[in-house]
Amino acid sequence: METTSDEQRFTELYRQHYSAIDAYVRRRIHSDHVADVVAEIFLVAWRRVGELPEGATLAWLYGVARRTLANAYRSDEHRLRVSEWLKAQPRSDGVDHAEDVALRLAVAAAFDDLSEADQEVLRLALWDGVAPSQGAKILGCGVGAYQVRLHRARKRLKKGLAFPSLEENAPAGSSVRSATTKRGEAGA
Repeated sequence: METTSDEQRFTELYRQHYSAIDAYVRRRIHSDHVADVVAEIFLVAWRRVGELPEGATLAWLYGVARRTLANAYRSDEHRLRVSEWLKAQPRSDGVDHAEDVALRLAVAAAFDDLSEADQEVLRLALWDGVAPSQGAKILGCGVGAYQVRLHRARKRLKKGLAFPSLEENAPAGSSVRSATTKRGEAGA
């Protein structure tokens, strides 16, 4: 690329054809986007200034403008589809997470009140997903003893979570009521 002659050629091209390209784009796209699209067209011209055809420069610029506009249309269509998709998504405006936070705090407090042995068997079964045979080996007991420990630990955790005043005062579809109901259904 010969810098001086290329700069001069581009400057002359820009002066001669800017208004024609601007008008071409302005007739085809919203006025807010005209400056960006025209700038992109001339950026392509600058990058390919050495390849510009002699005598047919305006036609070449129109071709670049047509492809640049097609890209802009596709981008707008994509943006519109994403916008419509986002509008269709359920909103969580005004959702009060206080019940969920209160329930999580209650579970954490009840878990902390358990003995270390109960906590360990619950961690193995619920958090780590360890099978009873593996849990028994880890704790150094038989599978039956492990299952009894797990049953008793769940029962003590459930007892520690018994807060009937929350259940009775909670609305019918609330997370507190459904969570406490699920705990009761899950069994100890």
